[in-house]
Amino acid sequence: MRISPRLMVIAALFVTCLITANIIAVKLISVGSNIVLPAAIIIFPLSYIIGDILTEVYGFAWARRVIWLGFLCNLIFVFFAWIGGLLPGASFWQGQSAYETILGYTPRLLLASFSGYLVGSFANAAVMSRMKLWTGGKYLWTRTIGSTIVGEGLDSAAFITVAFIGTPAFALMLIVYHWVAKTLIEAVATPVTYAVVNYLKKVEGIDTFDREVSFNPFKLVDAK
Repeated sequence: MRISPRLMVIAALFVTCLITANIIAVKLISVGSNIVLPAAIIIFPLSYIIGDILTEVYGFAWARRVIWLGFLCNLIFVFFAWIGGLLPGASFWQGQSAYETILGYTPRLLLASFSGYLVGSFANAAVMSRMKLWTGGKYLWTRTIGSTIVGEGLDSAAFITVAFIGTPAFALMLIVYHWVAKTLIEAVATPVTYAVVNYLKKVEGIDTFDREVSFNPFKLVDAK
């Protein structure tokens, strides 16, 4: 399949959401009196919505490529953010502490972030693709919500477990809060997902069914 301008836009939006989420995730926000969530909760679910659109219209093979592209772009960002922190600041610059607070990722948090992202994103795309075959392309809402329940659940469990297990901050309910919040955002956005999917299928003239595609996340090219 040719690489259409719309596919490029979707890939760019996916990567932008991912990197933005990793930056703003350092801020914790309160929801109610007892629930604490990262600020990334307002944008990270958008990457799953875009991932659903990508898989539904263009198929798992393209979703797999974009997921790895997002991983690579995030890795590049983190690497150069680290290099930027090592560079000597100007004598009049007083922002080193703030820079390190926002962009100074610890190895453990990086591992947690990357693990959650890869596991959750690939699970989301695979479930979305499989359910499309099972439903014969009908009932899009069951695929978007069902894939999010699996993908966001694995993402939240992997991230919070790797990042916080063995520390006072770790709690199983923290995983549940993340999981429920992200799934609710996906459910609320279902009408928007429908509109974008229907538009893309019409203008692109495609509706991909992954009948002969490998779901191996490391296989970037499928034989024709």
